[in-house]
Amino acid sequence: MAEKKGKINVYSLQGGVVKTMELPKVFGTEFRPDVIHRAVVVEEANCRQPYGAKTDAGIRHAVSTWGKGRGVSRVQRQVGGSKAAESPNNVGGRRAFPPEAEKDFSKKCNKKEKLLAKKSALAAVSDAVQVKSRGHKFDEKVTLPVVVEDNIESLKTTAAVLEMLKSIGLDMDVEKAKEGKKVRAGRGKMRARRYRAPKSLLIVVSNEKADLFVGANNLPGVEVIFAPKLNAGILAPGGFAGRLTVFSESAIKQIGEW
Repeated sequence: MAEKKGKINVYSLQGGVVKTMELPKVFGTEFRPDVIHRAVVVEEANCRQPYGAKTDAGIRHAVSTWGKGRGVSRVQRQVGGSKAAESPNNVGGRRAFPPEAEKDFSKKCNKKEKLLAKKSALAAVSDAVQVKSRGHKFDEKVTLPVVVEDNIESLKTTAAVLEMLKSIGLDMDVEKAKEGKKVRAGRGKMRARRYRAPKSLLIVVSNEKADLFVGANNLPGVEVIFAPKLNAGILAPGGFAGRLTVFSESAIKQIGEW
C-alpha cells in the first residue's frame, strides 16, 4: 500500500465540502495484513467465554462393580439394581472427554505488534481499493477516510444519522448490511443468535458520551466508537482490513497525535 499524502475533505452534515485538511501521518503506516490478522486472532481468543461440563455430571450415582463371572459386561452398576451407570458408554453416564471450564483459550501479543496492527488497520481505511475489496459500498467521489464536522457527534435520532449518511453518499453500505441479514446455519440459531448480519461502517467520535451513540444504535451493522478505544478488531473485523470508517473532525485530530 502506497504512503498516504495530500489533503482530504471535511464534509458538513448536508454533504458539502466545508474545508480540506492534511491526512495525519499515522495513515501512512505500512500495510501489514499478517500483523493485523494475528492481533485480531489474539483479541478474539481473549474474548472467549470459558465453558465446560459440571465436574460431577453423569457420576452422581451409587455404583459398584460386579466383577466377572456373570456373563455380562464388567461396567459399574447401580447399587440395588442391575442398570449400568457412570461409564462413558452408558446412557446417563459421564462424557469421555468433556469440555473443561478451566481450559485457557487466551493468547499473548506484544505491545508494539498490537500498536502496529492498529496503525496498519488505520492505513487500510484510507485506501479505497482495500475498502472496496472488503465489500463496502460508497460514492466514488468521497475521499477516504471520511471526515465530518464535529456536529455529527450531536445527532440524536436514527433518521438524522441516516440523512447525513445519505447526503455524503454512504447510505448504500447501510442498505447492504440490512439486506445481508440471514438466518444462521447450524445450532446457533437455537441459542439466542439466530441471525448473522454483515458489518457496515464505523463512526469514530472524540466524545465518550456523544449523542451519536444513541442516534446510530439502530442502523444495521453500524458501530460508534470512542477514538482512544480503537483497536485492530474494530477497524478490521475478522482480521480483514479496510472497513469503511467515518471520523469526526476532532476524532481524527486525536488520532493524528498518536
